[in-house]
Amino acid sequence: MTTLWRIGTRGSALALWQANTVKTRLEGLGVAPCEIVVITTDGDRLQDAPLSDIGGKRLFVKEIEDALLEGEIDLAVHSAKDMAVVLPAGLHIAGVLPRADPRDAVVLPDTHDLSEASLPRLLEVLGSSPRIGTSSVRRIAQLHRQFPGAEFLPVRGNVDTRLRKLDAGDYDALVLAAAGLHRLDRGGRISGCLPVDACIPAPGQGIVAVECREDADEVTQTLVAMSDAAADVALRVERAIVAALGGGCQLPLGAHCRRAPDGTLELLACVTSIESDHEVRALGFGEDSDPEALGEQVAERLIADGAGAILDAVREYDGPLPKHD
Repeated sequence: MTTLWRIGTRGSALALWQANTVKTRLEGLGVAPCEIVVITTDGDRLQDAPLSDIGGKRLFVKEIEDALLEGEIDLAVHSAKDMAVVLPAGLHIAGVLPRADPRDAVVLPDTHDLSEASLPRLLEVLGSSPRIGTSSVRRIAQLHRQFPGAEFLPVRGNVDTRLRKLDAGDYDALVLAAAGLHRLDRGGRISGCLPVDACIPAPGQGIVAVECREDADEVTQTLVAMSDAAADVALRVERAIVAALGGGCQLPLGAHCRRAPDGTLELLACVTSIESDHEVRALGFGEDSDPEALGEQVAERLIADGAGAILDAVREYDGPLPKHD
């Protein structure tokens, strides 16, 4: 192949790691040359505002998808959890990278020596009223159970910016995606990872998705050949549950699909109130042959147990995020 393939991405260190990893994989399949095209999104411009106030995580992909539709780039690389479940007409996810650690990580200041990183030890170290930095509605909703008395404060910026704010004393701890820390060689800053059942990850967390135009047959076929099958199935399951629950980027929804010991797919999901201790959880099992059915099945269980009312209240809520202090 001699045609230049243009890969659209944000300009953060993590986004560039993702795009360059895709570039390397494509070149390994004989696609050459590939060019990285950095696109600034509204999410990058509006660094000081909480995501819930400015439209949610899709602000990190809109301009890139627009460039893809207009033919300015040939494919786009995103953190899967930032993508809307209903993509713009004419676009689709054609490939994914292998999933990294999907868990949420607790990071303490670099002056703190934590010899044991278990959840009980983290609770002991943080004390009764820690200031925890996170802008995620999902994390706040789930974590105020794990950290009673905590004050949850918004934090934006790239990973290194957030770490600097932590080390400067603005927060007692941060909660970040473990995958991003590992990909940026910051895994050593992780004080402990939260068990999946203690804080169910965001749908798609730890997965890098590659999007292209539906009519770009050569690009699509190549991305399918590059794609990791296990991550693709998990992402399809987790996006299906979001779609079945009505979509939305800033919802208190956790969903994690894994391979059960008997080989079947296992999906654990929860919907958690941001104003009370009300949480609904569901566990379901399915097959690779129809991963979307598993997501829809678990969504139906959540709704039957009251998740719909929680989500309706969240969508109508327009006040500041509760601090749960």
